[in-house]
Amino acid sequence: MATERMTFPGHDGNALAARLDLADGAAIATALFAHCFTCGKDIAAARRISGRLTTMGFNVLRFDFTGLGHSEGEFSNTTFTSNAQDLVEASKALQQRGMKVDMLIGHSLGGAAVLRAAADIPAARAVVTIGAPYDPEHVSHNFGDALNRIEQDGAAEVNLGGRPIRIGQGFIDDIRAENLKDHIANLHRALLVMHAPKDQIVGVENASQIFLAAKHPKSFVTLDEADHLISRVEDAEYAADVIAAWAARYLDLPEPAAPIGAPEGIVRVAEADPKGFLQHIAAGPRHQAVADEPATYGGTDKGMTPYGFLSAGLGACTSMTIRMYARRKKWPLAHVYVDVTHNKVHAQEAETANPKVDEFSREIHLEGDLSVEQREKLLEIADKCPVHKTLEQSSVVKTILIA
Repeated sequence: MATERMTFPGHDGNALAARLDLADGAAIATALFAHCFTCGKDIAAARRISGRLTTMGFNVLRFDFTGLGHSEGEFSNTTFTSNAQDLVEASKALQQRGMKVDMLIGHSLGGAAVLRAAADIPAARAVVTIGAPYDPEHVSHNFGDALNRIEQDGAAEVNLGGRPIRIGQGFIDDIRAENLKDHIANLHRALLVMHAPKDQIVGVENASQIFLAAKHPKSFVTLDEADHLISRVEDAEYAADVIAAWAARYLDLPEPAAPIGAPEGIVRVAEADPKGFLQHIAAGPRHQAVADEPATYGGTDKGMTPYGFLSAGLGACTSMTIRMYARRKKWPLAHVYVDVTHNKVHAQEAETANPKVDEFSREIHLEGDLSVEQREKLLEIADKCPVHKTLEQSSVVKTILIA
């Protein structure tokens, strides 16, 4: 994942620090990510979700709100409204780079902020919330006795997640006055609500309230065992996978131009885990998959192996070829499925001069009131499957180093 560091002026002119994570290859869309309350752009969930989305063709901008992380300004002088304004300024910064924001993603209070800011970012056609509160004032439950000190002194330090952060009275007044119901009801965008049922910071009932307040199109996806910060790698990866698949339905994602001589277009395989073997596979903006190795070979077993995909191609092509022939002949083929296994076999077993060859064993199951002759003919037709022919013939792999 290539990343560019950038800054842009926030709601009050202070420079906000950002990272623009760039898609592998040509980008199909751009997302703007709002982090959780007092967290920062580099929190694990933001990095992991953003990193996974880039392998799927998304540019993702994540930034530190005013007074947080590497951004200028005093957080104690900010409000929930100013956070939403920072999001609008971030969208303008992307626009100046020739990128329109297609999707807004907000985590925790950042989720509430994207709901608040969406009306002022007209290019965004999809909104995603992760563990977001329905009522922004919900975050004040974490302030404890500090609320009294804030009201007495105008600001006070609050210990959040083991670190002190200074909260001002303006922030408290703003979240108390904020009501997202109308913003959600008038969103006029596709909405995906993601929440963990066991979230101990923002209860799942918040997701229900957001979902009920929204109009269609809207979707809800549970994050099961995830915690509020989406701290586990597998939970962040799952969230990113769901977001990408969901977005393809609601965003007008461009189909990459097919190179001359490659009518099926480009299949892009991008490394998803540099420490393991997990790969993300994208065939255009709408077809996603993952490849991996079994745990016994050092992988995480989150997807089929490369040879598994090769077997799948043979099986799919075989089934399609049989179905096309039976359909043309109007034969009573009710159902077909193909079991494929792959193995390395010795030369004498495969009757070849090579020391070892790849053997694909294919079992074809035909269901329906077919005659013996029809079954034999369909078995013969299976050998005419194009992938079968490709595997039996010599292929040429051309490799070009781009960078």
